[in-house]
Amino acid sequence: MKVTAQQLINILVKDYQLIGQSGFIQFTLKDITVKIETKDAIGNLIQEWLKAWMLKEKIVFEENTNTQTFPDIFLNTEDKTKGLLEIKTFDFDRGPGFDLANFDSYCNSLLEDSHRLDSDYLILAYRMNGSSITIKDVWLKKIWEISGGSGTYPIKVQEKKKIIYNIRPIIWYSTRAEFKPFSSKEEFLKALNETRYQYPKTHHDNAHWLKKVIKNYKDRTGSDLVVK
Repeated sequence: MKVTAQQLINILVKDYQLIGQSGFIQFTLKDITVKIETKDAIGNLIQEWLKAWMLKEKIVFEENTNTQTFPDIFLNTEDKTKGLLEIKTFDFDRGPGFDLANFDSYCNSLLEDSHRLDSDYLILAYRMNGSSITIKDVWLKKIWEISGGSGTYPIKVQEKKKIIYNIRPIIWYSTRAEFKPFSSKEEFLKALNETRYQYPKTHHDNAHWLKKVIKNYKDRTGSDLVVK
C-alpha cells in the first residue's frame, strides 16, 4: 500500500489508535531476561517498532541504507525527491531535545536538494515509568512548524563555544512557549538566512545563498518561493 505521510499518520493514530498505548522493553540473553529502565536506546527501538508496524500494515517504504544521512524513510520509492520522512522521538516530560538537522550540512544541502524543505517529520512523544513506555502524543510536521526563533539567533540552534552545530526544535505544542513556530517555509528560510548572516563562520559566503536555494527549489519542484 503506497501512502503519503499524512495518510500514514492517519492510519497510525486514527485507525491503529497508537496514542495512549503502552509497552515495555526487555532484553534476553540465554536464560536471563531483564526489563530495561534506561532511556538511552528508546528512540532507536521505537523507530524499529514503527518499521515493523509498517511492514505488518503492508505500507510501501524504503529504509535509508545510510543511517547517518537524511531521511530515515522514503515513502515514495519511485521518486526519492518526494515522500521523505524523518522519525523523531522524545521524552514528553523533558521536552523535545532532538536535533532537526546539522546546521552546516542542512544549509549546504538546500543548494542542490531544496526539495528537502518539504520533508515530513513524524514525531512520537513518550512517557516512561520503570520499563513501561506509553505513547503520549504523535505529530506530523514540516521543519518550519517545529522550529522558531531564539534569544541568540533568528532560528533556534545548538551552539557551543560560539560554534553552531545543529538546528533545534522549539516547544511547538505549548501555547505558553516564548517563541512560536514559523508560519511558512519562506519565514523559516528567511530566519535561516539571517542566522547565516549573523554567524561569523557563514557570514562571508552568505551573499547569494538564499537566491541559489530559491532557484534550486524552482528547478526541483516547479514552485516559487517568495522570501521577503
